[in-house]
Amino acid sequence: MTPLASHRSLRCLARRTLALGAAAFLATAALPAASQSAAWPAKPVRLVVGFAPGGGTDVMARALAQSLSEAMGQTFIVDNKPGVSGTLSASEVSRAAPDGYTFLVAPTSVETVNPLLFKSNLVPTRDLAPVMGIGRMQMYLVARPTLDAKDVKQLLALAKSQPGKLNYASSGPGTPPHLAGELFKQSTGTFITHVPYRGSAPALQDVMASQADFVFDPGIAFPHIKAGKVKLLAVASDRKSPFFPDAPTYADLGIKNASLDIWFGVWAPNKVPAEITERLSREITKALAAPALKERFNSLGAEPVALETAPFRKLLADEGGTLSALIKDRKIVAD
Repeated sequence: MTPLASHRSLRCLARRTLALGAAAFLATAALPAASQSAAWPAKPVRLVVGFAPGGGTDVMARALAQSLSEAMGQTFIVDNKPGVSGTLSASEVSRAAPDGYTFLVAPTSVETVNPLLFKSNLVPTRDLAPVMGIGRMQMYLVARPTLDAKDVKQLLALAKSQPGKLNYASSGPGTPPHLAGELFKQSTGTFITHVPYRGSAPALQDVMASQADFVFDPGIAFPHIKAGKVKLLAVASDRKSPFFPDAPTYADLGIKNASLDIWFGVWAPNKVPAEITERLSREITKALAAPALKERFNSLGAEPVALETAPFRKLLADEGGTLSALIKDRKIVAD
């Protein structure tokens, strides 16, 4: 081989070596992102809850955390960050790294109601990604034991004969029991006075003590209904209650466009890899089917319901449209 040919061969070999080296480098550089998703979770995962320990959202999150920890061999931790009806926790999750180690567990109101009532830089539809729905609570129209009405028909007759005299208690402005009351008034064309309290428990206590006429209760009245300390007049929903199957629903009573269930779900920061959210969704769906977790949810008056991402997004859009119109029409403001 001539010196020139030999030199050309060396140059060709060098180019091939450089090309192979570059390809190997690119392949290696791509590995961490792919392997990160494949190995997830490789460390503890935070489930952020915007309410104090012991409440409904917290109990649901802790039941899920236990099931997921057992199923996935990694710790899932509930981190309570209460404030502004869950807005503070949602904001924190929106700022978290999109690496699959921080998620939000919350009622749908953090997306459908809070932006209309509280000032915040958070825009949930922009800053958070819905993962799935995990369950729902129905509300119950519960009246004081001394109220001169044995059913909703008689309640409406009283309300229409004495506009403004009847009142209903709620857990506070903008809360689901308040919004349920306003939907009821809007649908039935009645004028009933709203009396806000600092929580569902004190609102129910005053109904039991006959200091308020009725309340839209999210499930804490169950033992008092069974003990006869309050009257259950209806399920504030179009669906039958699994806990009180004989109670009439709005659909049974012909009350339209007033149904409001309290839904709960899981959100992620935007841009979490789809492989991670899809795996989490599959594991949550399995957990929600377990009898032990169903029992925990039922103890709150809730039902575990696995709602995949697409139908969960539709639920959020539909609920947001209904409640946005209601809040504007009734001029509802938070404290």
